[in-house]
Amino acid sequence: MISLAGRDILHSWGKFVFTGMGLGLLIGVTLVMAGVYRGMVDDARVLLDNSGADLWVVQRDTLGPYAEPSSLYDDLWRGIRALPGVSEAVNVTYLTMQVRQGQRDLRVLVCGIAPGGPGTPGWPPQLIAGRHLSRNHYEAVADQASGLQLGQQVQIRRTRYRVVGLTRRMVSSSGDPMLFISLRDAQQSQFLKDNDALWQQRRRTAASPLYNPPGRPDLLPAVIAGQSVNPYVNAVLVRLTAGADAEQTAQQIRRWKRLTVYSRSQMEGILVGKLIATSARQIGMFLVILALVSAAIVAFIIYTLTLGKIREIAVLKLIGTRNRTIAAMIVQQSVALGLIGFSVGNIAASYSAPYFPKHVLLVPQDALAGLAAVVLICLLASLVAIHAALQVDPAQAIGG
Repeated sequence: MISLAGRDILHSWGKFVFTGMGLGLLIGVTLVMAGVYRGMVDDARVLLDNSGADLWVVQRDTLGPYAEPSSLYDDLWRGIRALPGVSEAVNVTYLTMQVRQGQRDLRVLVCGIAPGGPGTPGWPPQLIAGRHLSRNHYEAVADQASGLQLGQQVQIRRTRYRVVGLTRRMVSSSGDPMLFISLRDAQQSQFLKDNDALWQQRRRTAASPLYNPPGRPDLLPAVIAGQSVNPYVNAVLVRLTAGADAEQTAQQIRRWKRLTVYSRSQMEGILVGKLIATSARQIGMFLVILALVSAAIVAFIIYTLTLGKIREIAVLKLIGTRNRTIAAMIVQQSVALGLIGFSVGNIAASYSAPYFPKHVLLVPQDALAGLAAVVLICLLASLVAIHAALQVDPAQAIGG
């Protein structure tokens, strides 16, 4: 029975192998689509892990610095740091923007980190090359996915920064590489207006009798000086002391500081359940469509291969071969075709995943589920093919 299926495969092995390879490419696309979704979820979790925070303090009634704009005064961290259960509280800014390096534009998440060092919330936990920030201005640490190299300069708004360090897997929830600069530089990049806007603002302020009344020459310079200050950040990252209750500490911040606070689980729910939910559903729909198309193609290929051997099957029936033997041959060939297709698809997905512009995460669970689905589809398709083969009249098949 096994040799019968093997002999038939060897008889037209080229057609069989190339059919399996074509099927494998389709299976590989399906596995990659599953990996794209896994990668989006992993990017969101990596962003939270790398922040080093237990709580995120943001503007009241907002979803935080990743999903919605959030603006806080940069002196609020002192009051939060004094609360029981708080070990560290540091300011941070996040801004997704286009920066320029030479003649090319880069889409990055610019992160402004407070003075500190490795281990401080918001700082990259480890570097693969170079050093951390040591100056308050004009230095940057970039993720290697940005393509930046040590010593290169990158322009953010009107200022150029030199890359002094490189890190790995520091990305936003949408997969954009992160670029770390000092908090003061980030505040200027995010909140400071351009020269024309500043001139227009000062002209309007000087023309207003409220800010430039007669007889008060000292008021206008004070107002303009106040307008030039940018005392805002996007969030305060809070690290708790050992044994501190996260929900209790969050309740204290909400009560006394009148701010919104999110724990790790809540922030993950925002990123996965809200920020990338639409993209995840769209990818899920594509995945379902690909799975259905793959199943239909597998069934069609197996059915077509079986119909192509009608004359051989008729001869087997004439010489007294049992139906069970013929059915086993069809099942074995169908499963063999599915295994070849899955192997080719898995290899193609594994080798092509690193070349995608965003993170593609392939996990063994998806591969095992794909293998089980392929085998099941092959078995179901072989049942249809067996039914068609056993209904063949040997005399008509050979005579035709």
